[in-house]
Amino acid sequence: MVEHEYGGDQIQILEGLEAVRKRPGMYIGSTSAKGLHHLVYEIVDNSVDEALAGFCHHIQVEINKGNTITVTDDGRGIPVDINHKSGKPAVEVVFTVLHAGGKFGGGGYKVSGGLHGVGASVVNALSDWLVVEVRRDGKVYKQTYEKGKTTSDLEVVGSCDPESTGTKVTFKPDETIFEVTEYDYDTLKVRLRETAFLTKGLKISLTDHRGEEDRKDVFHYEGGIKEFVEYLNKGKQPLYPDIIYCEGVKNGVMVEVAMQHNDSFNDSTYSFVNNIITPEGGTHVAGFKAAMTRTFNKYAVENKIIKENEQLLTGDDIREGMTAIISIKIEDPQFEGQTKQKLGNSDAKTAVDSVVSEQLTYYLEQHPQVAKIICEKSLLAQRAREAARKARDLTRRKTALDSTSLPGKLADCTDKDPSHCEIFIVEGDSAGGSAKTARSRATQAILPLRGKILNVEKASEDRIYSNKEIKAMITAFGTGILDDFDITKLRYHKIIIMTDADVDGAHIATLMLTFIYRFMPELIKQGYVYLAMPPLYKIERNKKVWYAYNDDQLNKIMDEIGRDDKNKVQRYKGLGEMDADQLWETTMDPERRVLKRVNMDEDDLSEIDKVFSTLMGDEVEPRREFIIENAKKVENLDV
Repeated sequence: MVEHEYGGDQIQILEGLEAVRKRPGMYIGSTSAKGLHHLVYEIVDNSVDEALAGFCHHIQVEINKGNTITVTDDGRGIPVDINHKSGKPAVEVVFTVLHAGGKFGGGGYKVSGGLHGVGASVVNALSDWLVVEVRRDGKVYKQTYEKGKTTSDLEVVGSCDPESTGTKVTFKPDETIFEVTEYDYDTLKVRLRETAFLTKGLKISLTDHRGEEDRKDVFHYEGGIKEFVEYLNKGKQPLYPDIIYCEGVKNGVMVEVAMQHNDSFNDSTYSFVNNIITPEGGTHVAGFKAAMTRTFNKYAVENKIIKENEQLLTGDDIREGMTAIISIKIEDPQFEGQTKQKLGNSDAKTAVDSVVSEQLTYYLEQHPQVAKIICEKSLLAQRAREAARKARDLTRRKTALDSTSLPGKLADCTDKDPSHCEIFIVEGDSAGGSAKTARSRATQAILPLRGKILNVEKASEDRIYSNKEIKAMITAFGTGILDDFDITKLRYHKIIIMTDADVDGAHIATLMLTFIYRFMPELIKQGYVYLAMPPLYKIERNKKVWYAYNDDQLNKIMDEIGRDDKNKVQRYKGLGEMDADQLWETTMDPERRVLKRVNMDEDDLSEIDKVFSTLMGDEVEPRREFIIENAKKVENLDV
């Protein structure tokens, strides 16, 4: 990369800082845990920009006691000379002026991560205090701030090796602004690992100093996104050993694409622009899809895998069972929509299409065995898709002809306004019977399912359409699935999965969530999916009854009522053990029940995908590792 001048006058000032503390949500999305962790990403993104420019090799993130954060990098160090437009040291401008930094056309950075370029000043404004230290020109500089305001001049506090450069930022989030101020190690771990995958060769270490012993992870991937695909495919069976990799620069757009097919039926394609995930895709993804479809069809026809007059492969056929990462770096990304989750630059489409077409054509010619495997899998997908289409058309015709097309076992509610209605998906007929008796008929529908539903992680679309239990759910919800999905046809605004509080119940709930996540993800995104939380214990004493939903609650109740032999404690093994009144009182009554909403953070899509693949895929070893790693976080699981 060309080395650009990076001094005080490369820091551009756009406007002042005041509104950040008044309306933090406008700048970091929210003041919840998500916003709290976003502060760390903003500072890390500044260090990543130095890595993208070729100057930073190691970023250290530390969670200190008291939930303060320290981010240290070995980049060039934020400039400390005077910015002549403001008359202040450039580092002070970066931390106290909104929209100030090396990302706004001042020549500081060619490309940069982050969506807004407001990082340092917003983090400062939302911190109780912040300290920045800069190693540059053989000196160590330091400046302090409180709630966004400067509390000391920039001063030299020591000397260092002239070769040793970099920036160290320590801050304490303001507890008067954030709803939570405790950092979650695993949340940071997921994001920092992803950042390391996307920045080939950059080392990122995360250390937690809050426990008796430090917890530490180091992420360093010389293979970059090739290793990302390998990581995501852990738990799946790759169809060929290579990870196909395309890389190039076209019209100033840097393009990197890595992909590999596995034996699953899902298209797991993730796209990034300047290291930021774009959940809704955009022009770069359109370019990738166009190149894939055209290149594979051309190869299949030229090599007589598809005969003349035979149907060409669709993009969906080719991408079935594929894990792919599309990562581009572009100087001036234009995002569409309020949420900034979709790229709009037309030159990105041309660049990705060109790089992938050229290099994929070359790869397929050099690796005919791999090309044949992918084409044959795509032809199988084409046949299955045709069978699924016929099954879907049959379902539609039946629905159109049959006005009573709701599944027979569904006990529907009488209110027809979806915003008033909820459906309980219940395992087993006995629990279903109790639920039907217990429910409020006006607004609560009950759909009992028999046994464990089909594991969609291992099933093709045509098998899914022929599965009775899944068909019953699709019909009851009313939205259709995949390309036919229409959220406006949803019949219930609460879909409540109600299973036993044991291992089998957890497995059934996971199977249902896997189905919804893979085929109706919008239901989760828009907050319509819930898990019922039946109690684990019933405590009786002198004809009085209490319910406890976990061991802590049980102990609290026992302490309050006295621990002696007058207490009768029942441990529920399943919903079927409760009579209708108990089920209503504990699990179904909107006034008293406990529900957990299933959330999906679109910043973590690749990690969510990997969890479902690990838990529901064929590979035993990754599942075993996952369970061992996460067992300590699980409460109240029957063994």
